[in-house]
Amino acid sequence: MNKDKKVLLTGGAGFIGSHTIISLVEKGYTPIVVDDFRNAYPFILKHVETIIGQSIELHQVDCGDYHSMKPLFEKYSFEGVIHFAAYKAVGESVELPLKYYSNNINSLVNILQLMEEFHVNHIVFSSSCTVYGTPNSIPVTEETETQPSNSPYGETKKMGERICKDWVDSQEKKNVTLLRYFNPIGAHPSGTIGELPIGAPLNIVPYLTQSVIGKRPPLTVFGDDYETPDGSGIRDYIHVVDLANAHVQALDKMMIKEQGLKIYNVGTGTGTSVLELINSFEKVNQIKVDYKIGPRRAGDVPAIYADTTKVEKELGWKAKYSVDDCMKHAWQWEVNLKEKYSHLIDGTK
Repeated sequence: MNKDKKVLLTGGAGFIGSHTIISLVEKGYTPIVVDDFRNAYPFILKHVETIIGQSIELHQVDCGDYHSMKPLFEKYSFEGVIHFAAYKAVGESVELPLKYYSNNINSLVNILQLMEEFHVNHIVFSSSCTVYGTPNSIPVTEETETQPSNSPYGETKKMGERICKDWVDSQEKKNVTLLRYFNPIGAHPSGTIGELPIGAPLNIVPYLTQSVIGKRPPLTVFGDDYETPDGSGIRDYIHVVDLANAHVQALDKMMIKEQGLKIYNVGTGTGTSVLELINSFEKVNQIKVDYKIGPRRAGDVPAIYADTTKVEKELGWKAKYSVDDCMKHAWQWEVNLKEKYSHLIDGTK
């Protein structure tokens, strides 16, 4: 039903973006992918093409450059936008705040300006549960009051949401869906695409798998003295394929009905501690994880997980994969990287 409907997908070579290409194609959309490969490898898109059985329309462009992005809006008639392009590491944002404010805010403003100029009415914005800061109670609902963020990354997401709200309030017939998602992990079940940050991973699962396979030193668990059942931080870990599908369902809904601004939590609704995550990996893959306990990390909150009632009711979306599935798929991806794809990443993007 969505044949010939072109969707601009920024950051499309990244972890979530690459999986969303597949979800878009499965729903009949034509994704127009933008990525400048500052934090992604081009070969990932070749693997996506194998999965979907068709070529990808790719443009190597910086979303923060208005004049480089404008020709795309002149060339294509976009039905909507899914905006992923942003830096995303909490810890790095504490160390390099200006890098995050400059990139994450500027790219969003450019996209919205171009949407306004070329009358593109629908955007799904990649937000984050970090907007809740350290919540007063969990699980968090969409009505949970946002708190001061613990990191510049979180602040860029709060600012992004405010920019989107102000923009949609000022524009007729414009629709924005803010997806506040939790902790994306896992990989495509085929094992051919997954999370592959450039340099040392700043998220737990790729670091864990790289550590187990011998690329990295033992994993450090940042803190075992939180007020949680086992002392480690609690998060809502969601499979990247489930998350990708949520973006496409949000886009579907906007195209059916004008709705202004909508906000949804996207998670599993279940909290999993870091130590439980490690145990899951060991159980499903029958491999021991070598880890040590370190001090708490700046920017981390003790515990957070989602109430998913609203997204299930209004979008008809629900996570299908378990944490065990995530850890199985993430490990298969890591094994394939070593055995089949290492020549594609050693010393080059």
